[in-house]
Amino acid sequence: MLRYILSRTLLMIPTLFVTSLVAYIIITLPPGDFATSYVQNMAAQGDIQSQETARAIREEFGLDQPVAIRYFKWVQGILTRGDFGIVFEMRQPVSSVIWERVGLTIALSLGSVFLTWAIAFPIGIYSAVKQYSAGDYIFTFFGFIGIAVPGFLLALVLMYLQFKYMGTTSGGLFSTEFVNAPWGWDKVIDLLGHIWIPVFILAFGGTAELIRIMRANLLDELRKPYVVTARAKGLPEWRVLLKYPVRLALNPFVSTIGWTLPSLVSGSIILSVVMNLPTTGPMLLRALQLQDMYLAGALILILSTLTIVGTLLSDILLAWLDPRIRYQ
Repeated sequence: MLRYILSRTLLMIPTLFVTSLVAYIIITLPPGDFATSYVQNMAAQGDIQSQETARAIREEFGLDQPVAIRYFKWVQGILTRGDFGIVFEMRQPVSSVIWERVGLTIALSLGSVFLTWAIAFPIGIYSAVKQYSAGDYIFTFFGFIGIAVPGFLLALVLMYLQFKYMGTTSGGLFSTEFVNAPWGWDKVIDLLGHIWIPVFILAFGGTAELIRIMRANLLDELRKPYVVTARAKGLPEWRVLLKYPVRLALNPFVSTIGWTLPSLVSGSIILSVVMNLPTTGPMLLRALQLQDMYLAGALILILSTLTIVGTLLSDILLAWLDPRIRYQ
């Protein structure tokens, strides 16, 4: 197993290189560049810019150089100085712009993931053990509602109810006085007072889906011969249930860690836009619209790294969770 982990870790290096190269090329494929987008946006606002302005922007950010040279300079800056480049729109280093948003996105998404699992696992187990009971039908009903209702629609409803009955708005993750304030206990407490609504919204749909998956997987395991044998030996029902059926029913959850980690950074873009959340999703969307290649490339590289690391973690956890799985 240790040899497998080492080989997979070494394989991550060329995989990340190829991924960064492909992502960078895709970002530069659309016609034009940031200078073109900047001139067009200013013209849409009634401020006509000359071609000399676009040429000056290209010279300032090195956009007049070939794509290959720009890519290798970008990679060299990351490897030697940890420099992801410059955010064209803000004229600031990418590192100083993305990390706070990455941290807030991870806090938001981790909270929703833990809440989702804390609710989905016991309810899924109950629905499988008490199949076709009144409780099973009730949870199934709410599960279908959770799957059918879009997160942004639920956000709009909650924001309206909070404003109407409490006189406050739930947009953003901070109160006005803490938006640009330095980090401290007061800001953390203010964050906790705002973050619970988007956490609940993100968990609502995911919980409904995981309940159905857990229920279906556990029902499949409970009908297998080893469960009948364990009951025939007189083992307590809770031990029969938790010893292997529940562990094996968790396989789909563990195998999707490779998808969960990138979602911690990308977040829900639509929900973030509706609730004005300072996460990385809207930032990535804005960077792609403006063809801000260094900012978009840095975020895509982070997503790719988390995908590869998450896939490795899911493989290791699957081997630990399910004794039938072994990597040679």
